[in-house]
Amino acid sequence: MTGHDDRPEGVAESGDRPEGVAGIEAFPLPRRCPFSPPAEYARLRAEQPVARLPMLGGNTAWVVSRHDDVRRVLSDPRMSADRRRPGFPRFAPTTEGQRQASFENFRPPLNWMDPPEHTAARRQIVDEFGAARVRRLRPLIERVVDAHLDAMTAGRSSADLVPSFSYPVPSQVICEVLGVPYAEHEFFERRSTHMFSRGAPADERARCAREIRDFLDGVVAEKERHPGDDVLSRLLARQRAAGGPDHEAVVSMAFVLLVAGHVTTSNMISLSVLALLAHPERLARLRAEPTRFPAAVEELLRYFTVVEAATARTATADVQIGGVTIRAGEGVVALGQAANRDPAAFDRPDEFDPDRDARHHLAFGYGRHICPGQHLARLELDVALSRLVRRLPGLRLAAEVDDLPLKEDGNIFGLYALPVAW
Repeated sequence: MTGHDDRPEGVAESGDRPEGVAGIEAFPLPRRCPFSPPAEYARLRAEQPVARLPMLGGNTAWVVSRHDDVRRVLSDPRMSADRRRPGFPRFAPTTEGQRQASFENFRPPLNWMDPPEHTAARRQIVDEFGAARVRRLRPLIERVVDAHLDAMTAGRSSADLVPSFSYPVPSQVICEVLGVPYAEHEFFERRSTHMFSRGAPADERARCAREIRDFLDGVVAEKERHPGDDVLSRLLARQRAAGGPDHEAVVSMAFVLLVAGHVTTSNMISLSVLALLAHPERLARLRAEPTRFPAAVEELLRYFTVVEAATARTATADVQIGGVTIRAGEGVVALGQAANRDPAAFDRPDEFDPDRDARHHLAFGYGRHICPGQHLARLELDVALSRLVRRLPGLRLAAEVDDLPLKEDGNIFGLYALPVAW
């Protein structure tokens, strides 16, 4: 960073701060290796850990890449998650008019809220996804996993794991937990995938989000007429007891829980299977000692860190991070992909090591916006992976790693296909 002679070293003023870093013309970069973030992110972390970069969406933002600094960003109350703020980092090409239009008639979801609205909304669901309640979901998850394994293996010795297992398992689980009809899973799965693609036109991404919300509007209306034993019905009942249900608030909550509840976990299942198949000695040990799977899940979450955009913020006041002053109104990206490969936080961070203690990873975020579904995601990964590799001891990759189609243009990383055989 450059600065005047009378300024503390490393602190730059808004008017003279350089933009761009060698090798990064626009952030985020495509992720072209299934096992590693872009190499430029490691250079950022080592050489310019708080860097002002042009965003792919047209504005600029600070990109913070060290583990400790990322935690500071995500725990600082002066960092807003409200994407409607003008300085919020834009991860995909869009015009200002398109950006503003996308907020019309739109109730912000939980992950866009700041306190006190965020505090009140999160309180509505925290018990539903707490560790104790999620543990009681194990029989449901086991039933869903086994059913899809039965379907995938019936009379076959090969399959594409993504549509056969990785996507339907978390889709069906979150549908049954929320009370959303699983028969409509293809409808919202296709739109969710398209919605997170940076290569899709802005109006198409907005249309996909609108169509999912319209679908959930009908689901919530049906719950109002005929409540069941599910999260959305209980959420409506809590609101009714507090003075009357807010239909739009429940639709907004259903949107973020449904989309986040299947997209992230489905991508993690595929990538995790790929990592295990690429490390047969690690896989053999896990098969022999299945109680080690929960620790392996933590390492897989750290190793892949599939979500980028969820940790973006806008500063509401001047904040100093890593010796750099971020001004009020400026966007910030807390880059979990780089933070989870920080050698100051993890020994040999680029190695996949299920024996390490990876519990302080940032794959679910940190602070008040840490993913409310983290316990459910962990349990789904544990059950799905352990039962898959036990059921199919001869499981193997049926394609070259370099030929696998990556979601390199997605704000949630993953695989479009994973051919396997057994």
